[in-house]
Amino acid sequence: MHAYRSHNCAALTESDVGQHVRLSGWIHRKRDHGQLVFIDLRDHYGLTQCVVDSSDASFALVEATRLESVVTITGTVLRRSDDTINNSLPTGHIEVRIEEFAVQSAADTLPLQVNSDEDSGEETRLRYRYLDLRRNRPHNNIMLRAQIIQSIRNRMVAQNFTEFQTPILTASSPEGARDFLVPARLHPGKFYALPQAPQQFKQLIMVSGFDRYFQIAACFRDEDSRADRSPGEFYQLDLEMSFVEQADVFAAVEPVIRGVFEEFSDKQIDQEFVQIPYADSMLKYGNDKPDLRIPFEICDVTDIFRGSDFAIFAKNIEKGAVVRAVPGPKCGSRAIADRMNSWAQEQGAPGMGYIIYGDGEARGPVAKALGPEKAEAIRVAAGAADGDAVFFACATADEAASLAGRARVKIGQDQNLIDTNQFRFAWIVDFPMFEADPVTGKIDFSHNPFSMPQGGMKALLEQDPLTIKAWQYDLVCNGVELSSGAIRNHLPEVMYKAFEIAGYPHQIVDEKFPAMINAFRFGAPPHGGIAPGIDRMVMLIADEPNIREVILFPMNGKAEDLMMAAPSEVEDSALAELHIRRVPQPKKAE
Repeated sequence: MHAYRSHNCAALTESDVGQHVRLSGWIHRKRDHGQLVFIDLRDHYGLTQCVVDSSDASFALVEATRLESVVTITGTVLRRSDDTINNSLPTGHIEVRIEEFAVQSAADTLPLQVNSDEDSGEETRLRYRYLDLRRNRPHNNIMLRAQIIQSIRNRMVAQNFTEFQTPILTASSPEGARDFLVPARLHPGKFYALPQAPQQFKQLIMVSGFDRYFQIAACFRDEDSRADRSPGEFYQLDLEMSFVEQADVFAAVEPVIRGVFEEFSDKQIDQEFVQIPYADSMLKYGNDKPDLRIPFEICDVTDIFRGSDFAIFAKNIEKGAVVRAVPGPKCGSRAIADRMNSWAQEQGAPGMGYIIYGDGEARGPVAKALGPEKAEAIRVAAGAADGDAVFFACATADEAASLAGRARVKIGQDQNLIDTNQFRFAWIVDFPMFEADPVTGKIDFSHNPFSMPQGGMKALLEQDPLTIKAWQYDLVCNGVELSSGAIRNHLPEVMYKAFEIAGYPHQIVDEKFPAMINAFRFGAPPHGGIAPGIDRMVMLIADEPNIREVILFPMNGKAEDLMMAAPSEVEDSALAELHIRRVPQPKKAE
């Protein structure tokens, strides 16, 4: 018999009754019944109940061994009595009578409970992550992640994509977030950067003549943590295709994403990935990552308020403000309206006006000032019914969209209008190529700077930059951005002109992107791609609210690895070898 196990802890069934077996694992639970001690032995695969009698030689050792100690048990498989069968376990019809008991590794007193769903707090969980991962939910999440990644690989290969690995040590590049820098010992004063994404490399793979590339890529960005974003590093399904248009990228990606969600979730999956222009998304949903499960849309009612007797809005409209109306199904009470107004003030807005509809009339200060005809026009525009309310955000277009979008989500959540048993997908398309800084008016890229403008060079030469759209797209699911992508700019002259409009002269392009701009001079195919986030996909499928729950060894919100004590200081001798001097930080005022 093998030194540690003949079976794993999920393998034994009634067909094994009478067999002499050996199991190894962790003591998950222990129940002392005086003359009998029961152990639930756990390994990666499952649980098996083992039992020892007070007359057995190993009884005292079993009784004294702590939970989470690693042990090897040798014994005989017995059939459980009918009243002790546990149908929730594959091994629930049998138990193992302990004949030999060996402690492979004794556990100290535990800092957190492994055999419980009780949350011990993030700091404890991350500091002892190897214990936390023994718990059922985290363990299953990480296994789900591994299975999803394998499924993605299989699906990509089936579509004739080839997996390549791109460099981790590369050049710093303005990708929109801070780089993690690595000092180059052999080149004093110079630094590598960890890639924020394999963007330039995957485009160069297309220039190199390969047709369909993918990888499960590690990406590194020095940015703040959020519930849906892990600080430091994340993983994405990175892919690129040659000789494609936007529709070809969608056709390649949709079966992969839909198939993975169908394979690993029992929720209803959208068969159609709807396409929503960016401008429509901002108007109807208040953001570019709409949750389509919320069954109502924002609408513009600026013209109804223009020149009206509701003076506050009318005067602001004269100054360039807009008014967005947010339907409030089942919100037709003064108490709810007051709560929404207070909530808006907590968000930094002056408040939210409202109209309450019921018994065939419109009520509230806004309705009174507008009069019945305009109040009815708003009701029709918002699709409101008796018992509903309509809430208003009046501000600049961006500010009104932001407040209205957040209000839409809040109403959907508060009124339980979101169907949590479905995944709804959308492509957000036709992003603006450029945007203007609201303070300085400076033109800059609004999305990926390597995207092809719709209309090509003609658009760059003849259109107002703020009217130019790009071949850029985002994939969104249930209000979460899964991915960004684009059809790439593969023409040097178009790339130079696009960067020139954004204020970057030719020499900056040559300096920052030498490989790409040079490569494009030697024949680059039209190409495009996308990079769905692995962590976010797993988070949605696992129904976890925080992305750290689906990452093997995550950092905390301060980008610290409590388990490995990173980041950490290094010796002065190591810094000297890298030609780096430690600069004392000024002391904070008391």
